[in-house]
Parts: sequence; C-alpha cells; structure tokens
Amino acid sequence: MQQTKIAAEMRDHAGQRGTLSALRVAGRIPAVIYGLDKKPVNVTVDEKAMALVLKSGANAVITISYQGGEDTVMVKAIQRHPVSDKYTHFDFQRISLTEKIKVKVHVKLTGESYGAKVQGGLVEHTMRELHVSCLPTEVPHEIVLDITELHINNSLRVKDIKPGKFDLLDNPEQIVVSVTAPKEEKVETPAAGAAAAEPELAAVKGKKEEGAEGAAPAAGKEGAKPAADKKAEAPKK
Repeated sequence: MQQTKIAAEMRDHAGQRGTLSALRVAGRIPAVIYGLDKKPVNVTVDEKAMALVLKSGANAVITISYQGGEDTVMVKAIQRHPVSDKYTHFDFQRISLTEKIKVKVHVKLTGESYGAKVQGGLVEHTMRELHVSCLPTEVPHEIVLDITELHINNSLRVKDIKPGKFDLLDNPEQIVVSVTAPKEEKVETPAAGAAAAEPELAAVKGKKEEGAEGAAPAAGKEGAKPAADKKAEAPKK
C-alpha cells in the first residue's frame, strides 16, 4: 500500500471545548498519536488533507511530521459529528514497517454469477470484510472475488481465497459468498372437506334460530297467565 505524508501541528490545551471548536472552524481536526511504547502526542491535521488520505482506503499508511518529530501511523479511530457527519477527531496508532499488523480488509465481488444470471438464484454476500495479517506496506486495498462461475448451491469460503502476501485470520470454513435457490411462495388451498363443512354449519345455525323463534310465543303465553291470576287474587273493596 502506498504511503502518504501529511504535516501536523502541535496542539496545546488538549481537550478544551472552546479551543477544539475554534480549530475545527479553521479546518484543523484534533488528533492524538500513540503506540510503540512512546509518549502520546496531541496534534491537529488538515481536514481536506485527511479526506484525501482516507479516499485511498481505511488502512492507509501515513507518515505524520510535526514539530520535534515524525511518526508512521495508521488511522485507528475516527469520530464524526452526529448531525453534520464532519470529522471531529482522529486516533493515529504508530506502526513499524518491519512488523506485521492485523487489519480488516473490504471484500469486493466482481462478475455476474451463472447461478443468478441463468438459473435465477440469489447472491448472498455474507462476509464483507476479512481479517488479515501482513506488513503495513503490503495491506491490500481490497480483496476481489470473481463470482462468475458460481452456480446455485455453490459458495466461496475463506479457504478458497488465495492470500498472496497476507495471511487470512478468519475461520477457513466460513462462507464469504454463496448462490442460493429462490424461495418458492406457498399458496394455501382450502382443505377438501372445508366447502362441505360450511353448509352443515349453516344448517345447524338455522335450526338454533328456528328453535329460538318458536320459543318466543310460548314464553308470551306463560307470561300472560300469571298476569290474569294476579288480577283475580286482588282483594275486593
């Protein structure tokens, strides 16, 4: 991976809100450099310069020069404003160009799989990043996988990838990308006896309703008789 050089400025009064806000307005982003058993250094970097560096990839190797020193670093963490999404802080970790590091590398798929194009399958990209170990200068920008020959029920696993100058750290059996058959939509059909059951229920319901209608007059007759009895029992004046 290509190395990039940027200039930084020493930062005093680290952590003071008013000072940090003024720096950001001026296009200077607060940052800290640490690692390799050296004392942390508080600096500021140019916002536009860092934007160009990050376009080259998340694992860019950067040489930062500042008053009294110079460090070879990689971006360890980036903080952004929750609303504007602008950079608010960078963490730079010192690295040695002669010692291997562990980083995550983006996986890019190329080609159109046979299983999707001809057989109507679905491409499932399971792992979009892979963990690798290598020298800082040999970190790949991305890992490219050609899926043209993948048929339905075929897959590419970690063990199928040729590592080159880096070592893959993920489980060799993990699936990176696969082509699966499309899921069939099941149309539910009524059971054979369902149609016959409905008229039967209707008939039963009809009988109940008829019984209820026939019971109403009887209740009326019984109700009339006690009324007459009460009238007959009334005391004579």
